[in-house]
Amino acid sequence: VGFWPDVALAWPRGLLNIPIGTFNTAVLITSSVTVVLAWASLKMNNFARFRVYMVITVLCAFAFLGIKSFEYNDKFSHYVIRLQDGKALTGHIEVDGKHPRFWNFSDQWSVAKLADQKVTKIKVEVDPERDMNGHVKAHGSHDHEVREVAVSDIVSLSSYTPATHPFFAVYFLITALHGLHVLGGALVLGYFAFPGAKMWKSNPEQFINRIEVGGLFWHFVDLVWIFLFPLLYLF
Repeated sequence: VGFWPDVALAWPRGLLNIPIGTFNTAVLITSSVTVVLAWASLKMNNFARFRVYMVITVLCAFAFLGIKSFEYNDKFSHYVIRLQDGKALTGHIEVDGKHPRFWNFSDQWSVAKLADQKVTKIKVEVDPERDMNGHVKAHGSHDHEVREVAVSDIVSLSSYTPATHPFFAVYFLITALHGLHVLGGALVLGYFAFPGAKMWKSNPEQFINRIEVGGLFWHFVDLVWIFLFPLLYLF
């Protein structure tokens, strides 16, 4: 069965994609470097280079958010199926050829809805079995075996949302708040790169100070993620 311990036994592990999280961390660290280079370019009186570095910073910010939305989408389409025998399967499910997602409420399935639609069986692409540390117990071609599960054997099913487990309540709350900070910072830096850049001609010193303050906020956003990544993905 898929790995889904009770809250009293263990904190879930191995449920987040570490390679994707690592890549996203690298993207955000890169943006922290480019925002410093943008500020340094202004100090060297090179506005054109400043704009290039600032655009790269903003692009990195939106790349980070795009990757995070991909992770969210995967969790919204990932289900926990609790069975009558007390076991739990985790994985993507297929109902009448559809792959349900939480954000598409018309596709959000429950045992009651399955019964109403007279669905008797669903397909589950079962996640590989994991130990209490979140490590895959066995490797092979059947790690993601597709099983047919009778609806009559299902007690409940729900996607990986805050209502499913405290871990995901913490994960979505913290990462969503961080994402809002990333979005807000990116919009401000983008403003400085284009409409707000008029101040460079009228008051260059004040403009440089604004970029420095904006850069400090951006470093704060990056630093928060550097703590969140190991806390959520690695521990």
